[in-house]
Amino acid sequence: MNFKPIVIVWGEPNSVFSEIFFKFTKNYKSKKPIILIGSKKLLIKQLEKLNFRYNKNLFNYLNNYSLNLKNNKINFIDIEYSFTKPFEKITKKSNSFINRCFLKAFDIIKKIEITGLINGPLSKKNFLRNKHLGITEFLSSKFNVSDNYTMLIYNKELSVSPITTHLPIKKIHQQITKEKIINKINLINNFYLDFLFKKPKIAICGLNPHCENFFTKVSEEQLTIRPAIKMLKKNNIDVYGPFPADTIFLKEVRRNYDVIIGMYHDQVLAPIKTIYDFNSFNLTIGLPFLRLSPDHGPNENMLGKNKSDPKSLINSIKFLNSIN
Repeated sequence: MNFKPIVIVWGEPNSVFSEIFFKFTKNYKSKKPIILIGSKKLLIKQLEKLNFRYNKNLFNYLNNYSLNLKNNKINFIDIEYSFTKPFEKITKKSNSFINRCFLKAFDIIKKIEITGLINGPLSKKNFLRNKHLGITEFLSSKFNVSDNYTMLIYNKELSVSPITTHLPIKKIHQQITKEKIINKINLINNFYLDFLFKKPKIAICGLNPHCENFFTKVSEEQLTIRPAIKMLKKNNIDVYGPFPADTIFLKEVRRNYDVIIGMYHDQVLAPIKTIYDFNSFNLTIGLPFLRLSPDHGPNENMLGKNKSDPKSLINSIKFLNSIN
């Protein structure tokens, strides 16, 4: 047995997580122990609401974290959560529960080596309350990682990464620097070398349409992006660009690359989700551990309907099972 467990934080209790997690247990068996941190009482009620049969033999309930992990069961750490209905409207009421789930996960991470941390979907608006741009930034602050991290939406055929994440469009150009581009691409290159044992071919998008700016003499491409690419090439990184974002995702073009780097969130996340649907997941590189998140949100409109697709969670766990 590989004793480096996969730690899963439930996330928002009023989300589709319990549904997709239960569907995962029906469709895939993890080779590595899984520790799920959430509410036992809520899990049972939500499974009943979804007409899933609760099988207590599927779970190994732990009073607290211990080394008594079962490889053929879900090792469950129960975090108290008060609720009136199995699914309720998402409010700040769940923040304390989510935070305690994360704190338990952090305690485990500090005590033992894990394969990776997966967090279920979260409402950034309610949980982060404008203190952080996203969960990536929330986790980096908890482990004192400055700006030396990056978000990678991973698919084995093609991955994407935005240089800036959850920023308003009008602020993006202010946050794009040569140093940031170089740091983030170095992290991605090292991830592919260390975990996937391959040197990635990386394409970089420009910021402006057609990589040009018709309103100023010097564009971001000329001032920042091209100099960063030149420096990366000197450091033996297999990087190309800048490319216009409206053509880089054409099938005959994207097939030449392992990773496409965008300057902002929707520039690369919109096309990757269109191409691969839920066959990708969010991966944070640069933390003391690998952090993954299924590539969808709480999806309030689908609560209790038993129609949610578990592929992204299954792919996240499959990936962690594939690495040492």
